[in-house]
Amino acid sequence: QLQVAESGGGLVQPGGTLRLSCDASGLTLLYYPIAWFRQAPGKGREAVGCIDNAGHKTDYADSVKGRFTISRHDAKDTVYLQLNNLMPEDTGLYFCAAPSPPPLRQDGCSMAADAYDFWGQGTQVTVFS
Repeated sequence: QLQVAESGGGLVQPGGTLRLSCDASGLTLLYYPIAWFRQAPGKGREAVGCIDNAGHKTDYADSVKGRFTISRHDAKDTVYLQLNNLMPEDTGLYFCAAPSPPPLRQDGCSMAADAYDFWGQGTQVTVFS
């Protein structure tokens, strides 16, 4: 039974910061590209960004470029999503996701939701206005 899990959400004021973590049981995240998604109140799930499983190349949605950063801590087998300069429209439930089976190591990653099979339960980010 493969599982990923998010943590680190919370309540912040506009302009604040949070760092979200993605961890796994039953798989080694180092071997997987990892994507982050979010779902705002009353809206569908949208891609935030991703990190590949080779050279740590990242990609981001236009709405978060310059504010959010995805990174890996290989020794802890953890993927982070650093949220800076948060805005009220960033409020939502944040998910990390991994594909199955793990692809061969290569540069680049997908932000398409149907490319991913393992999803966490989500961690809530709320930005006060």
